[in-house]
Amino acid sequence: MTLQISRRGKECLKTAQTLPRTAKAMMDQLIAAQLKSLADDYKRRAETASLDAARDCSIRRSR
Repeated sequence: MTLQISRRGKECLKTAQTLPRTAKAMMDQLIAAQLKSLADDYKRRAETASLDAARDCSIRRSR
């Protein structure tokens, strides 16, 4: 099964990919760790957004 990524999911995924690059450039390891954690959160948000969009689409089709 192929899942299409929603627009909101794409934005979350883009942020999730940017944050680790920013974290690598950080001198403060505590802030870097927080950015990495935030990136993981955005990955989960991207997955959730795409699943929500797929669910909404399937509900509209079944009506």
